[in-house]
Amino acid sequence: MEQENFTAFRGDSRCVSGPLADVALALKRGGSNNVLIFNDRTGTEIDLDLRGTEAEVAARYALPPVAPGRPKLGVVAKEVTLLPRHWDWLKTQRGGASATLRRLVEDAARDSRSASKAAAEAAYRFMSAMAGNRENFEEAARALFAADGARFAELTENWPEDVRAHARQLAAPALID
Repeated sequence: MEQENFTAFRGDSRCVSGPLADVALALKRGGSNNVLIFNDRTGTEIDLDLRGTEAEVAARYALPPVAPGRPKLGVVAKEVTLLPRHWDWLKTQRGGASATLRRLVEDAARDSRSASKAAAEAAYRFMSAMAGNRENFEEAARALFAADGARFAELTENWPEDVRAHARQLAAPALID
């Protein structure tokens, strides 16, 4: 399981970034007043429950341990209709038809277009929360979705340093220089 990154801002300043458990502990230790926390993959704002001891907070946000062996996927069989030539090709692939179809679906999900779109949407969500009232926000959003990296950089130049840097970091996979 890949660990996601989260970033917390106090006002316009980035105060901590990292895996959720690390961010939660840092905020528990340093105070969580007036803090906004964002999932860096999706750009969505999240809330954390920082009640209890540091150990309780760490346990609450720790990743579950990875069990050895094959995971229980809760798989429900579905029907797939393919032409005979497709079935013939699938028979020659390692792991059989199901494994090959899963790999193809995963590859398609990671396709650069979908990654680019996801990055643009994540950057936009973050920008809306942190820079929605800032100078050039609407124009920067248009440049983001037009994949115009140079224009996006120009339009975000006057934003607070940490907000600008994080917006650019989230947007990078979606922008063409």
